[in-house]
Amino acid sequence: MTDSADSSPGGVDRLLAIMAKLRDPDDGCPWDLEQTFATIAPYTIEEAYEVSDAIESGDMAALRDELGDLLFQVVFYAQMAREIGAFDFDAVVDGICDKMIRRHPHVFGQADIRSAEMQTVAWEAHKAAERAADENRAGVLDGVAQALPALLRAAKLQKRAARVGFDWPSIAPVFDKLDEEVTELRMAMADESGQDAVAEELGDLLFVCANLGRHAGVDPEDALRRANAKFERRFRRIEALLAAEGRSPEDSDLAEMDALWDRAKREERE
Repeated sequence: MTDSADSSPGGVDRLLAIMAKLRDPDDGCPWDLEQTFATIAPYTIEEAYEVSDAIESGDMAALRDELGDLLFQVVFYAQMAREIGAFDFDAVVDGICDKMIRRHPHVFGQADIRSAEMQTVAWEAHKAAERAADENRAGVLDGVAQALPALLRAAKLQKRAARVGFDWPSIAPVFDKLDEEVTELRMAMADESGQDAVAEELGDLLFVCANLGRHAGVDPEDALRRANAKFERRFRRIEALLAAEGRSPEDSDLAEMDALWDRAKREERE
């Protein structure tokens, strides 16, 4: 006998049938049946990053696969919500359709928006109005997800505060604040104030770095991701150069590896 998931139509309907089968209390998958919204959440974050990695590498086949994995996360949540009578996949789709139509009145209505810049302003205005109408979001900073990477969340918190005028008028005072935080971090470390004090000052420094990126028009999370990639690329080059001599970093020292690092930098510029 053919399973309903195998014989159902293609596309989303087939995926929904597969998900329902996996969560079937009688003969579903034990692992899938044990999952909750909370246990699935970390996988969703991981899948989103894997989508980003596929885009960064320009691998369209990988991107297709990773988008499928991310879509499966949405279907998983919708199935669990349907089981408790909260909502289903169709409600999720209807909700995002309604939101997109509401936030694009220049496409689906009569509003006159002629540039991407005007659209960005209108989009933010729509989101602000929606937040104001939400009785559960009374504060300016409400709704900035706690699970975001800390650097990205810092930039979003600062952006929200800036909307109501809590912001430096230019980038120059941000540099001054950066110098101030570096000094305070040095003092905390010199005074041996303890790890908590050092961690607090380091956090303040990173928070100002996020603000500096925002004022410079640079996504701090993306900037750090690029720096990570650069460090990894150059260190792997150090390993390769040492391996060509039958050695590893453990067989080297800082002075030699620093010289090889400079060589890797020069090679990238040539």
